[in-house]
Amino acid sequence: MIVDRAYAHLASLDAEEWPWSVPCVRELVGDGLRFRSAVTFLVGENGSGKSTLVEGLAEGFGLDSWGGSHDWRHSSHRPRSALGERVRFDAAPGGRAMLRSWAARKGFFLRAETALDALDREGFAPDSVSHGEGFLAAFRGKFLQPGLYVLDEPEAALSFTSCLELLGHIDSLVKQGGQVICATHSPLLTALPGADIVEVGDHGMRRVAWENLALVEHWRRYLDDPQAYLRHIL
Repeated sequence: MIVDRAYAHLASLDAEEWPWSVPCVRELVGDGLRFRSAVTFLVGENGSGKSTLVEGLAEGFGLDSWGGSHDWRHSSHRPRSALGERVRFDAAPGGRAMLRSWAARKGFFLRAETALDALDREGFAPDSVSHGEGFLAAFRGKFLQPGLYVLDEPEAALSFTSCLELLGHIDSLVKQGGQVICATHSPLLTALPGADIVEVGDHGMRRVAWENLALVEHWRRYLDDPQAYLRHIL
């Protein structure tokens, strides 16, 4: 693992001001987030703050908020967010050398909204392939060495089979010393053996076993009886 704990360094905060009004961000300022596994999944409803959280973690590590590898940090000319400016990390034993030097840091930030632009900048020519193939090109070509890899809803462009391929890439990456933090709505991805699952919401952050996730239960019920859900909205 590269990082053992993430936290936000802030002398004082206005709990009514965004992003400090987001419960999971407030908890990052207070207690921080300790990583128990080389793969951490952040799950939660839309608006829960998981994307805000992963973007801040990526920026704090030196990855551009637009997406891409550490070699392209600040290339989008977007200023770091208020959270990204304040995120700090405690190193895991395997990541001390990397965290001591900005130049030594390796990693990639992949966000669904800007992935194609970031991949084009990295030289993957995504116009020549489908959206999902562009994502997989990044996994095949950039997820190759120890570093911190931050993903924001990577399943958005992927089929069921491609999600399984992504899990294979993640598994290979962590076996080589990499670490992954991924915000997702996918019960398929979160089923990765050994992964740590953190649910974010009004409660802040809490760890949940895969079989107890609300998203897993909803998918089970929906696939078993779609009409039980559809009759309330159609």
